[in-house]
Amino acid sequence: FLEFVRKITEENNIILIFDEVITGFRVSRGGAQEYYGVTPDLTTLGKIVGGGLPMGAFCGKREIMELIAPQGPVYQAGTFSGNPISVQAGLSTLSQLDDKFYKDLERKGNFLRGNIESIIDDEQYNIQCVGLASMFQIYLNPAEVYNYADAKKSDTESFLKYFRALLKEGVFIPPSQFECNFISSAHGMSDLQDTSDAIEIALAVALNNKTKI
Repeated sequence: FLEFVRKITEENNIILIFDEVITGFRVSRGGAQEYYGVTPDLTTLGKIVGGGLPMGAFCGKREIMELIAPQGPVYQAGTFSGNPISVQAGLSTLSQLDDKFYKDLERKGNFLRGNIESIIDDEQYNIQCVGLASMFQIYLNPAEVYNYADAKKSDTESFLKYFRALLKEGVFIPPSQFECNFISSAHGMSDLQDTSDAIEIALAVALNNKTKI
């Protein structure tokens, strides 16, 4: 899909913007555009660019960025623009993002998603586990989830039961079917195994066999 939109935007002289607030520095040092090998014209980044501190950024091709003041006519300013503490935190974060870091996160993500998919298969749950790199989510949905419209058809009532059951097992995830879960370098393999065990229990509580194939 990303290759397709890059192709048609180039053919029609349309600016392509990637929102990398979630994927920036998370799936690779160069974000999703490096991971998938597709380069947009502009990119937006959230607080990850400041090492988690208040900060954001947009960046892109020279001919577009030169339109920003003082060189160009488009004025831009922000409370934390160039904040030295946020910038230093971002630089310190970047210094730790090497190939080993990403390979380790990928390994952890594959391990946890593999465990979840095994649970789904073993119990014959008609639900979806999605994600890549260090990200994952379980959609309580019998159909494949490709976009927001698909995700909106998921069973949010059962997801709430799943969320509460996970809390009882000591695992805290975003309380929304439409958020994403993230693995960090601080999570060890034992943490991920404990999470897998908790997810197995929570799914049994939430689904009560009603979404089995």
